[in-house]
Amino acid sequence: MSKKVICSIKDLHVTFPVRRKGKIFAKPDLLRAVNGVSFDIYEGETIGVVGESGCGKSTLGRAILQLIKPSSGSVTWMGTELTTLKKDQMLALRQDMQIVFQDPLASLNPRMTVGEIIAEPLRTFEPKLSHTERLERVRDVMGKVGLRTEYVNRYPHEFSGGQCQRIGIARAIILKPKLIVCDEPVSALDVSIQAQIVNLLMDLQKEMNLSLVFISHDLSVVRHICHRIGVFYLGRLVELADRNELYANPRHPYTQALISAVPIPDPKLEKNKPKMLVEGDIPSPLDPPSGCPFRTRCPKATDICATEMPEYELAGHPNHTVACYHHNGLS
Repeated sequence: MSKKVICSIKDLHVTFPVRRKGKIFAKPDLLRAVNGVSFDIYEGETIGVVGESGCGKSTLGRAILQLIKPSSGSVTWMGTELTTLKKDQMLALRQDMQIVFQDPLASLNPRMTVGEIIAEPLRTFEPKLSHTERLERVRDVMGKVGLRTEYVNRYPHEFSGGQCQRIGIARAIILKPKLIVCDEPVSALDVSIQAQIVNLLMDLQKEMNLSLVFISHDLSVVRHICHRIGVFYLGRLVELADRNELYANPRHPYTQALISAVPIPDPKLEKNKPKMLVEGDIPSPLDPPSGCPFRTRCPKATDICATEMPEYELAGHPNHTVACYHHNGLS
């Protein structure tokens, strides 16, 4: 894997003003969807972002692409700061950064044929192409994602969920981007189809030297496809490590709980493995806990966890960082 950084995220914050019921004239509360996130994305790398529903994973992915404007922080793409660009300046970079959405069918225009959907980016970024040239590019990319070229004049409702996701992937790669944000691209699919889509993304990555941000709540899927994994909780990246290092040596209590919940195929091993349950619900981002965001559900929490936000520290490995006061095993 190349170590060339193509995108650098530094202290990224995304907040939304929310008016509470019955407080019409009061100042809106701030919902902190992304709260001080920093990491780099390398060329040809897949970085996973995992966590519970509602923790801010999708907002993070959209903020990286500037589909949602960050409240503060920095997103640097190949040396260019994206957060300060105007709309027309950002449009010029869009062909290098694409997204694959969670709901395959809902992300496709039902009034457009498959050929029109896949060719849509070409009309925006390569308007000088003739109809024949566009059709040739569309047929070529359909073959790459495993779709039969005779489907080019069909409509999205005629396809299964897995086929619709292949159409979405074809639309994303037709401009030969450098980065694709995959926002839970397999969560709406059957298990057997999930494996096909994950393998397709891995094949395309190798062929095109793509960088992927793979957002998911399924640790078993993330382990299969990702080089590095970041664990997200209540808008914060609480742990980031190489895939094998994270599974072999999880340091944050939340990461340990997520990994312990992943089933093992062997019934005897599954029965005897230690389990760490996380009690309670994830707090509201409108009213997050003081100090460490996980402390209200953490079995290791102490007084310091309630007063101060833990800083990121190395956890015994050069590519392993964690934000926890008790990551070294001390209580």
